[in-house]
Amino acid sequence: MYDFAARIFPLFRSLTGPGVRATLAEVSKLLPGLQIQEVPSGTRCFDWTVPDEWSCREAWVEDEKGRRIVDIAEHNLHIVGYSEPVDAWVSRAELEARLHSIPELPDAIPYVTSYYRRTWGFCLQHRRRQDLVGDRFRVRIDSTLAPGHLTYGEIVIPGKSEQELLFSTYVCHPSLANNEISGPTLAIFLARWLSGRDNRYTCRVLFLPETIGAIVYLSQHLDALKRNLVAGFILTCVGDTRAVSLMPSRLGGTLADRAALSVLEQHAPGYMPWSFLKHRGSDERQYCAPGVDLPVVSIMRSRYGTYPEYHTSLDDMNVISPEGLAGSLALHQRAVELLEANQIWQATCLGEPQLSTRNLRESTGGGRSLAASTKLISDVLAMSDSSRDTLALAELLQLPFQKVDACCRLLEGHGLLRPSVPTPM
Repeated sequence: MYDFAARIFPLFRSLTGPGVRATLAEVSKLLPGLQIQEVPSGTRCFDWTVPDEWSCREAWVEDEKGRRIVDIAEHNLHIVGYSEPVDAWVSRAELEARLHSIPELPDAIPYVTSYYRRTWGFCLQHRRRQDLVGDRFRVRIDSTLAPGHLTYGEIVIPGKSEQELLFSTYVCHPSLANNEISGPTLAIFLARWLSGRDNRYTCRVLFLPETIGAIVYLSQHLDALKRNLVAGFILTCVGDTRAVSLMPSRLGGTLADRAALSVLEQHAPGYMPWSFLKHRGSDERQYCAPGVDLPVVSIMRSRYGTYPEYHTSLDDMNVISPEGLAGSLALHQRAVELLEANQIWQATCLGEPQLSTRNLRESTGGGRSLAASTKLISDVLAMSDSSRDTLALAELLQLPFQKVDACCRLLEGHGLLRPSVPTPM
């Protein structure tokens, strides 16, 4: 996983253009079933319009002596994303108005874009900006902004049911390790793992430009997603080891929320719960928007905006690690396994069944309390009336999902429980 992340890290991605296609081409090498879709510029999608395609071949600033001050050949964050073409001499004041730096992070290059308003600019370390000398500067940006396409990738892994699990990540940020490439890296290896399983649910994995990509996809597939989606996960900021975080859905309480909470409470008990109202910032804004309201959450490491390297050149390959990526993969695998096992149960006996004849309790009674295993069996049977799934039983009994699931499977084997028609929320 880490090796793949390192391979795609330097690709010059943006909202559209050759960097996205190059990234998806690398994804396709590991996911041969990936379908590449192109949506023309100008396509209307809800309240948005697919923008022109952007390509930047060269961008630099020189002083009067021909010394390069910034150059995307050195780092592709040096250019403001979607900068229009320029070839001109400018004054010191004109250049300063187009420069972006972070005084409190003097060695960091900020990540800045202007997708929907035509402009141009450069980003650089504040320390380098303070060292600028001279009164006139040559600016050259060899870029193209013209009608083209927005590109995204999709792979569908068929399951026994038309009901689906969704995994959505984005492929539009250049040279940002935790905030960008950790997501598609996890998506690839999760998809490969899913492809090797006999899945109950169909699994859909998306590689989109953030925001506009999700809006485009929803505008084309919302009815099917509302009909079939059981639970969804946004894969972003999943590569470091400093935290585990949860971004809930807008309304909370969906099956995705409940599954994520169960997994994190058991396997990452020190996780950080965030507020959708206060802290949303990725594609949960689209998947959970009013009228859309899909059951989508994010299980992250350090949430976007909370770690010091966020949206700067400092978010490099040193921020993520093999351990961070592998840990995120394991958490999402556990969430899938939970969702696949989750079932609504109905007790089959009228009245309490005779457990002792099935060796499910002691044959002698009268003690002050039931054995813990017998109490669990009795409680599960008492509460299985087609109104609760395994996860709800676990929540009610305050026990790990796996323990309650094993009890339900045991009782199913004895004919005392049967699966009811699933009604995912």
